[in-house]
Order: sequence, then structure tokens, then C-alpha cells
Amino acid sequence: MISEEAMPYDGVRSIAVLGVGRVGSAVARTAVSAGYEVRVAGSGAAEDIALLAEIVIPGARAMTAADAVRDADLVVVAVPLGKFRTVDAASLDGKIVIDAMNYWPPVDGVIADFADSGVSSTEVVRGHLAGARLVRTLNHIGYHDLEDHAAPAGTPGRRALAVASDDDDAAAVVLPVIDRFGFDAVRSGPLATGRAFEPGTRIFSGAFSTDQLRHELALHLDSTLERQN
Repeated sequence: MISEEAMPYDGVRSIAVLGVGRVGSAVARTAVSAGYEVRVAGSGAAEDIALLAEIVIPGARAMTAADAVRDADLVVVAVPLGKFRTVDAASLDGKIVIDAMNYWPPVDGVIADFADSGVSSTEVVRGHLAGARLVRTLNHIGYHDLEDHAAPAGTPGRRALAVASDDDDAAAVVLPVIDRFGFDAVRSGPLATGRAFEPGTRIFSGAFSTDQLRHELALHLDSTLERQN
């Protein structure tokens, strides 16, 4: 772990991860390894996941969701998408929140709100988390790859991850976090561009360097524009 004295925090020292499944646990471990103070929360009491956190996410603190997010600089929501409305929206008002969830019918079943929306899944989630400063990222990398593919900045061919948000300032906070996690961060644009890296897309299914990812994002935008014309 990088020492606190040597760490450029870029405004983020503490990260709360809501959800302790495979994705949430991998995100939390990655954040711990990057030197952040990490709090994790499940759907119930902190004691219910304390042992899990101690074994699976050493270095993270198990807390209630309310306590985890209260003074966290950044929140990652990684609960099963079908349960996103169980997240207390009021507690995230004004918070920078990464939506790492995906709508995946083979796993989630058909959820009408997402299947018929015509927009990115994060734009649907925004209807519930209306006061949060939402950022879409970390959804298009497997939980195992998040740890296995991380590399220092400047590594040739370093994997890149897309970052979408309607809030430029929130995105600016998240970009260096992705870098410290071990990946190049590529700003894709507003939340609507998150459709370019949802399940079923080439970006979701592949691993790309910065230049390759920018190319894929441009291809998706061109394809979208063609369909609209």
C-alpha cells in the first residue's frame, strides 16, 4: 500500500462502497490497495458483514450504509441493479457517486424500467438518486480484471476505462481515482454516452488501451448518429 505521506489524494481520501458482492468487494480491495480509506456496507447491519470484510476485504471497515457514506468523499454503488431503489437517495444528496451497476437481463431478468427506457441505465438510476452527482464507470471491467489488469501509469498498452457524467466537476474528481486504481481514464462525455459501454457492446466485452477506447467510443457515437438519421 502507498504511504499516506506519498499519496497525492486529489481531493479524495475516503471511499464508501455500497454492495459487498464480487464487484463491490473487488472495487473495495482495489481502493484499499490504492491507499484510500475504504468503508463497505451491505444491505443490513454492519455486524452482518464484519467478518466477510475482514477476510475478503482486509483493510476496509464494515459499516452501515448511512455511516459509510456520511462523510465519504466518493461513493461507489455496486448493489444488484434490481435493488438500486433500496439505496437511500437522501443520504447521497450532493455526493459524487460512481454507478458501477449493469442491466443484464440474463442475470437480472427483464426490468421494465431499463428494458423500455431508451436511455443508459445510469440515466434511469438518476431518477432515484436525483440529488447525487452521478458518474458512470467501473461497470465495463470484470471484477477479477479490476485487480489483475491494474498497471502503473505510463505502462505501454495500459488498460483504459471510460468515464461518463453530466457533471464535469464530478468527473474531474473521478478521473484521477481511476488512474490510481491502475487504469487510464477516458472521458466519454455525458451520461448518455454510457450506453457505449453497457452489456452487449464491444467496449463492455473487450479490453482497450486509451487510443483504442477512444476509437471504440467514436465508432459507437457514429453508429448512434446513423440510426437517428
